[in-house]
Amino acid sequence: MQILFITDPLASFKIYKDSTFAMMREAQRRGHEVMACERKDLIWQSGQSVKARVKRLRLTGEDDIWFEVHGVLDACALHSVGCVVMRQDPPFDSEYFYATHLLEQAEREGAQVFNKPRALRDHPEKLAILEFAQFISPTLVTRNLDAVRAFHKHHRDIILKPLDGMGGTGIFRVKDDNLNLGAIIEMLTHDGTQTVMVQKFIPEIDQGDKRVLVIGGQVVPYALARIPQGGEVRGNLAAGGKGVAQALSARDREIAESLGPVLAERGLLLVGLDVIGNCLTEINVTSPTCFQEIFDQTGFDVAAMFVDALEAAATA
Repeated sequence: MQILFITDPLASFKIYKDSTFAMMREAQRRGHEVMACERKDLIWQSGQSVKARVKRLRLTGEDDIWFEVHGVLDACALHSVGCVVMRQDPPFDSEYFYATHLLEQAEREGAQVFNKPRALRDHPEKLAILEFAQFISPTLVTRNLDAVRAFHKHHRDIILKPLDGMGGTGIFRVKDDNLNLGAIIEMLTHDGTQTVMVQKFIPEIDQGDKRVLVIGGQVVPYALARIPQGGEVRGNLAAGGKGVAQALSARDREIAESLGPVLAERGLLLVGLDVIGNCLTEINVTSPTCFQEIFDQTGFDVAAMFVDALEAAATA
């Protein structure tokens, strides 16, 4: 089967920890043909199908030059390959939005795309938790400055974050002292013109922001707890957090088993749930990671589980 990965530039991969690389490696190991393009390579013209300029890859097994290009298809119709895996990193900006519409058109033409483009649009990674409010901490979504102040007055210790951030960017904690709350609100909301999320601070962050993976509705038995370092409040690996793989807690499993089948039914083959303490804080659907960290520390092969699910979905 040909598997087309829509990715960030291949040269930017840090293959020792990149989950898309782990997927590619496992797919090639099974004899699938690995192909890649970027979002910018997608094109549609009336009377034709959605196409892309696609590279046919061979992974070398080396660390420095990790892939070779074995041909370029200048106008590869997406419906002609076995499946398309959308792995472009956030932010979910207007260009990402437009790409989901091109990919949905490709689906109408017969392409199989994972995660489904409509599901990507319907589940913004911060706001998707609102549907599952029974699992979240006290949360406010607003651009009203007075509402944020009232939320802080009630909860005393809060986290503020932009709705389009990734990797922990733009996240602030304001404690009981109220220090800089006004300036932070003004900056994040752009003086009340942009909506933000505010949540009661969860002190269990010192035990890690856990990434719980769900593949094809099935729960990966290990999470990666991303533990803040050096006085940071953010556990994100991109913000310097330390990743520690651990077996799921009973609460982790309860959340994942409740959401997994629902999200899978909507076309989300791969989901990354973020859990702090007992609370769900985010639902990652664009390009969930942590495959290699979990494998390196536990031996559980997340990439193999993913390709199993991909093969099953592509032939269903």
